[in-house]
Amino acid sequence: MRLYPTGPAGRAAAALATSLAVLVPLSAGAGPAVADDGRPDRDFTIEDPRITESSGLAASRAHAGVYWTHNDSDDGPYVFAVDSRTGKTLATITLRGVGEPRDVEGISIGPDGDLYVGDIGDNLDGSWSHVWIYRFPEPKELRDATVDAVQYDVKYADGARNAEALMVHPKTGRVYIASKNEDGGGLYEGPAKLTAGAVNTFRRVDEVPWVTDGAFSPDGTRLVLRSYFSAREYAFENGRLGEDRSVAAPFQRQAESVTYTADGSALMFGSEGAGSEVVRVEADGGGRGGGQERGKPSGSGGAGDQGGGEEGDGKGGAGLGAAIVVGAGVLWFALRRKRGQG
Repeated sequence: MRLYPTGPAGRAAAALATSLAVLVPLSAGAGPAVADDGRPDRDFTIEDPRITESSGLAASRAHAGVYWTHNDSDDGPYVFAVDSRTGKTLATITLRGVGEPRDVEGISIGPDGDLYVGDIGDNLDGSWSHVWIYRFPEPKELRDATVDAVQYDVKYADGARNAEALMVHPKTGRVYIASKNEDGGGLYEGPAKLTAGAVNTFRRVDEVPWVTDGAFSPDGTRLVLRSYFSAREYAFENGRLGEDRSVAAPFQRQAESVTYTADGSALMFGSEGAGSEVVRVEADGGGRGGGQERGKPSGSGGAGDQGGGEEGDGKGGAGLGAAIVVGAGVLWFALRRKRGQG
């Protein structure tokens, strides 16, 4: 994907992100988040210089502490296995039997252990007559390899659109896509089983906010959706969204990806850019009411640490929250003014 949509909305969003990128270090601590304690599933920085546009994350089910990611557009059919203990790439997988990827935006793991890669981006908001999903078994050994992948053609029942979030339900194996639109998108449900060599039609089943990625919890009862500046977690039952709550997502200038850890104890938030950071946010599991904030950053002192100051004083988080509220207000005003002039 490109960082932000084109036109006035894109310029306003980019300006806001740049301003907040300056404000965040003042209220949230300094320095990149790096796993330095040897434990998996902690904050880490992607070290591979080839991974400059990490647009999706999926926690490995076969290899503890390993996360699968991929570049955005203008790359080849590659998927990378990154060790959260070190930030180093353990394996590069080349997909064989698929076309030339156009705009790969999401990745997820199904209940059968297969990886699903979503070539679903459309920066021109509906210029592609169809998009693709690639599927292959998660390798049992982590080493560079070329694997055969199945390619599925995908269309939307209500017309082409841009999307960046691909989610496979961990129990049913059903594939969902969340479209991306500044005025709100849709949650699309695929057929019960994808079919190669035929068109797989995805149908809109719910409304969602502006989404850059999403992921199901390992038990399939929750669905988290993130955007550039926030994230929400929804109860998920019988294929539909339920009660939702906000998640304490870290601020990342190119906020792109999210996944649950393999055990569901936390969320991992990723971003684009060379040496991009992945930040862990603890899931408290507390049964609080809708609209209340859930979880907290792991507090490793990196960009995702919103606490600041002494533990529990909340001053850093309040400063960051104020900055985001002010920035969001500026963005809203700018968008309204631009639309009024349009």
